[in-house]
Amino acid sequence: MHPNALLDLATELIRQLLRMDQPADGVVSVFFRRHKALGARERHALAETAYAVLRQRLLLQHLAQSGSGALERRLAILAWQGSATFVRGALGPHEQQWLSHVATVDRGSLPEKLRHNLPDWLAAALHQQLPADDFWPLVQALNEPAPLDLRVNAVKAKRDEVQRALAAAGIDAQITPFSPWGLRVQGKPALNKLDVFLSGAVEVQDEGSQLLALLTDAKRGEMVVDFCAGAGGKTLALGASMRNTGRLYAFDVSGHRLDSLKPRLARSGLSNVHPAQLAHERDDRVRRLAGKIDRVLVDAPCSGLGTLRRNPDLKWRQSPASIAELQVKQIAILSSAARLLKPGGRLVYATCSLLAAENEQVATAFEAAQGVTSRSCRPSRPWPRHTSSRQPHSSRGQD
Repeated sequence: MHPNALLDLATELIRQLLRMDQPADGVVSVFFRRHKALGARERHALAETAYAVLRQRLLLQHLAQSGSGALERRLAILAWQGSATFVRGALGPHEQQWLSHVATVDRGSLPEKLRHNLPDWLAAALHQQLPADDFWPLVQALNEPAPLDLRVNAVKAKRDEVQRALAAAGIDAQITPFSPWGLRVQGKPALNKLDVFLSGAVEVQDEGSQLLALLTDAKRGEMVVDFCAGAGGKTLALGASMRNTGRLYAFDVSGHRLDSLKPRLARSGLSNVHPAQLAHERDDRVRRLAGKIDRVLVDAPCSGLGTLRRNPDLKWRQSPASIAELQVKQIAILSSAARLLKPGGRLVYATCSLLAAENEQVATAFEAAQGVTSRSCRPSRPWPRHTSSRQPHSSRGQD
């Protein structure tokens, strides 16, 4: 495709994304369905450029002020993630001169807001929660693309076997630093046609989600509930941890999301999983199982602010008001899920948020209502930047 045409497409995609009226991944998917003739490299350049704009929106809008023409075109030029030589072929003399001038700007000397690229309310909340030395490393990590993590299905394969199979397919997969099931791949290789994927030996799942299953520590023969199962990534990890024994319920209020579990469940080889759609957190199924469950995992609906590497639009689409609404829902869900536990059972609460309002404050409110004290698994410092953003009893990327 001619550079001018590709830059025009990038401009249009960015224009659609900056409306902030729909999730970015959905907008990108629809855009590519409309432009089916695009090749893999072109799609990659467009998607990564668009996401770079979302990650660095404040900085790039500031730098774009010195240029001329459509703002979205200037943003696309500044954020371009394809070949620099290629995109320069679409620029006129004035644009090339402007781009060279922008390259001389000392970004480290710019105001803090333009360096962290966060809305004021979110930056203030993180500053308040974190030690001063941790804020900027976290911001840097959140502004980088996430790697691709895989979970080896222990029912079907061993991690070293899968690692060798991926290497044979030309994919370098490194062992994750914390999860004993995890492998980490850079970039976005096509996995869905490989035997290790089709056979159910691996699933795409962030290491943080894998750690939630490990913290739940489901045992052979137990009764376990994944209370907000969604598409079932953690359900499958729990089922494998149970060695395909016992009974594992995958509950969610979204039948559409549970439908996504069906093909994954078929690949997994698990037969102990029982998906069920709930009408609400006080559904009759919850009442019938009250006091009978050994372990309950509550990965509650949340702001998603711990997944900004994958979903950078969320920092612009969430607000303090939406956080307050979510907190009410989280407390209600957690309280309902707790009724399932038998005496001595284990309850794990997590979100994919970094905010105390969705984590510690929810846990504290629950404890006060129950008259108990939980054991928090949030580390005293943020997890290393190369790990998933999910923090148990506090924070998800890919399920």
